[in-house]
Amino acid sequence: MLVLADLFPKLPLGPWVDSGVDWLTDHLGGLFDALQSAGNTVMNTMTSGLMTIPVWLFIIGMTVFSILMFGKKWGIPLFTFVGLIIVENQNLWSDLMNTFTLVIISSLISVIIGVPLGIWMAKNETVNKIIQPILDFMQTMPAFVYLIPAVAFFGIGVVPGVFASVIFSLPPTVRMSNLGIRQVPNDLVEAADSFGSTGKQKLFKVELPLAKGTIFSGINQTLMLSLSMVVIASMIGAPGLGRGVLSAVQNADIGKGFVNGLALVILAIIIDRFTQQLNRTPAEKSETAKPKHHWKGWTAIVVAVAMIGGGVVNSVTSANSQKESIKLVYVQWDSEVASSNVLAQAMKQHGYDVELTPLDNSIMWQSIANGQADASVSAWLPLTHKAQYNKYKSDIDLVGSNLKGAKTGLVVPKYMDVNSIADLQDQAGKKVTAIEPGAGVTSSAEKAMKDYGLDGKGWQVTPSSSGAMAVALGKAIKAKQDIVVTGWEPHWMFQKYDLKYLADPKKTFGDAETLNTMARKGLKEDKPDAYKVLKNFKWTKDDMGKVMLDIQNGKSATEAANDWIKDNQSKVDAWFK
Repeated sequence: MLVLADLFPKLPLGPWVDSGVDWLTDHLGGLFDALQSAGNTVMNTMTSGLMTIPVWLFIIGMTVFSILMFGKKWGIPLFTFVGLIIVENQNLWSDLMNTFTLVIISSLISVIIGVPLGIWMAKNETVNKIIQPILDFMQTMPAFVYLIPAVAFFGIGVVPGVFASVIFSLPPTVRMSNLGIRQVPNDLVEAADSFGSTGKQKLFKVELPLAKGTIFSGINQTLMLSLSMVVIASMIGAPGLGRGVLSAVQNADIGKGFVNGLALVILAIIIDRFTQQLNRTPAEKSETAKPKHHWKGWTAIVVAVAMIGGGVVNSVTSANSQKESIKLVYVQWDSEVASSNVLAQAMKQHGYDVELTPLDNSIMWQSIANGQADASVSAWLPLTHKAQYNKYKSDIDLVGSNLKGAKTGLVVPKYMDVNSIADLQDQAGKKVTAIEPGAGVTSSAEKAMKDYGLDGKGWQVTPSSSGAMAVALGKAIKAKQDIVVTGWEPHWMFQKYDLKYLADPKKTFGDAETLNTMARKGLKEDKPDAYKVLKNFKWTKDDMGKVMLDIQNGKSATEAANDWIKDNQSKVDAWFK
């Protein structure tokens, strides 16, 4: 049988793309660094400005603005007031402000690019034919793919999040701007031409006013798409409500996911209703037209001034001495959530300004290697993170171990009648429930299937997340069913359930592991005191297990960390000597 692949060699599309990205980062690295620095400055300033406004004043101000916009329609003002109070009540206010900043900046950039581009497409058919397939590509490419070049160009944080959001949310504004201009009646355009209108006059006085409704519909869609990117952008360190949703997904925390999702819904509805109100048609405006009330304008000005003034006063009164800052990153495994939060809270207690960012495992290592983050206590060596260590070892400073005696392997409930990986036959439906695809223990499980010949017997490794794995384990144990999972110690599941490791005679999972602290190159010279703390940070499996179990039993990571610090204050103080 003739196969096309035999006639035509496989095109190296992947290597071509890699080479292109490498060329851009090598030759335009300075430009990307400048854009990242400027973007961080703008967005941090905007977020800080929003955060300085007292919460109660912000809620009242937004409620007043909605009353002025919607008049006697009390539904939206009431929703704005109650919704924002709910967000504050759930301690999500700072996340809301970060999300609001990301959405507004990415949408603003999309509008600045999208509207002129859409007009150009409407005026030039050649441009339209070139841009249309590009827009198709942007809209149909999975959004996760945009994270890869975003990290390569801009590292981690809010700037790559905005970059990915702009690519994903730009097409609706472009398409609707193009459509709006094309839908302007030809007789009106011809009338403008007959009166000698210039191209500029025709565009701004005829076409844009008539296309306004369609263009605003595109802008509204762009805002909603930017909001939908919040969770995806959090995978590369973008702050905001997306982090809470991502954490809930990874840990199968339904309540936390709902609360953060609800806050996103509240923000989305408020933004959607406000933009729709700005896009009312002349007919709708005439129906509600009343004599102009200048007091509305003055009221809006007074409220805006009060909010700005409150922010200035709050900023001045809350100003304190500059603290030494440090950026810690971690992967959202239960063990690393515990250790990273304990260290972060301890450093905050001793006067440090700590920025704690959850990342995907590979991006965590990359962020340390390229200097985007200062340190992490989440390096599992020598086996689990062997691939990442070999790739980045020349670009990181391996500070030392912070916990010894860690272990990874395949884990089953003790009631299962199997004791070795080599003894596996048809238990658990010939399936190993694993954690994230990029995790070292998942890769080791896949290698174990080959080493023990289980792949030839139909065994498969099914990646999920650490939270989903734990939920599946709990359900199976409750029903006394067989299950094989990827496990590691320390982990709270060994304290909650009767579990055992399957023997690994071929040492696929290696021997005992150590959890290590790693830092960026130069941290020791830049921040010697913080580096000393990182070097001194050490604790035991029992210590970590206590924090993890508290988190599993309902405490937040911060609460569990602070409780452990309170009970072990002398040990914590020793880290800072």
